[in-house]
Amino acid sequence: MSKHNLVKDALQIIQKTIESVLPDNAVKDQLSKLNLDGKFFVLAIGKAAWRMAKAASEILKDKIIKGVVITKYNHSLGEIENFEIYEAGHPVPDENSLKATDRALQLISKLDETVQILFLISGGGSSLFEKLKEGITLAQLQQITKDLLACGANITEINAIRKRLSLVKGGKFAEFVYPRKIIALVLSDVLQDRLDSIASGPAYPDLTTTQEVLQIVERYNLRLDEPLKRYLLEETPKVVTNAEHYIIGSVKTACETAESVAKSLGYNTVILTTTLNCEAKEAGRFLASIAKEILIFDRPIRKPAAIILGGETVVHVKGTGKGGRNQELALSAAIEIAGLKSVVIASVGTDGTDGPTDAAGGIVDGQTVLKIKEAGLDPIKLLDNNDSYRALDLANCLLKIGPTGTNVNDLVLALIA
Repeated sequence: MSKHNLVKDALQIIQKTIESVLPDNAVKDQLSKLNLDGKFFVLAIGKAAWRMAKAASEILKDKIIKGVVITKYNHSLGEIENFEIYEAGHPVPDENSLKATDRALQLISKLDETVQILFLISGGGSSLFEKLKEGITLAQLQQITKDLLACGANITEINAIRKRLSLVKGGKFAEFVYPRKIIALVLSDVLQDRLDSIASGPAYPDLTTTQEVLQIVERYNLRLDEPLKRYLLEETPKVVTNAEHYIIGSVKTACETAESVAKSLGYNTVILTTTLNCEAKEAGRFLASIAKEILIFDRPIRKPAAIILGGETVVHVKGTGKGGRNQELALSAAIEIAGLKSVVIASVGTDGTDGPTDAAGGIVDGQTVLKIKEAGLDPIKLLDNNDSYRALDLANCLLKIGPTGTNVNDLVLALIA
């Protein structure tokens, strides 16, 4: 296999994997199995909200009395009959997050108690669906969100704190709509599919404790204003009686599809993990070391090989550059495989966006570092400055696929010829 084929194959694996976790069919399949009766209010939150709502409208039709979609900017694909569609801030909530949530809650509060809530949840919901506790300002929430994203905290830790500042997270949305019944279809973007953490578990009992939250504050040396500190000491609902949850897609599905496509292209395959959760640059180095082991010694699997990982790495932001966790992983891997032929490494966010950039991730090979150096810059310094976007852009190694309408963590891939 030539290098050109490796890149082509990697792109094909990524494309087919993302297609396999688009929520449209998953929503339709689950609703058909449930065979629901009665009238429904549909609330869809997250990066996949529009597609999930559209699929639900096609199955439930006139059983839906009203619907609201709250999704990320540029993630709506047009009007849906009988739905109000809002776009708001992600990964940091904004004024539109609060306004859209208020509108949804206002509509629900006027519903008859026999109307059921079809709750369509996908990643990004924590930022998009928000009503703050009294005395907390949007500016305070934005600052703590930015601090949590920059300090290297994982999504479960971030959401443990956000739940306690919110009137809709951590089971509190279920309390708000009670006694109305909630049927929640969930596209998981959280490792091990923790329902209390996906979109901060608005309709699920909170599994975190006050003690854990205080440990997170201490671990990352977070500076908190009043009344944030006070609210962190308030316990969250531990029992929810009016909600059923169904997971309809996850990173496990994505990795299994990637493996199947790689096998069909003639690769020996291994899914190394679906729970990748470490510093992005460390994951890049680790994956590069495995690729080198296969290239030189034909182990742990023989060439041609495809190594597949799923999960969500973190970036501890220390520099002033631009990038995202997938780009940082790819740049770190590129430094380790510099000069090698027959290795390609890719890391991609299944939602099509990586950090505050227009790229989904990066795809690198043995020539990537050389191209960065030819442009007169030092790839190691760029990595240290968290400037992976600039580095990969110079080498024409950014993956730009646009918003996909789904979100099940990240797919990381190494192909060795």
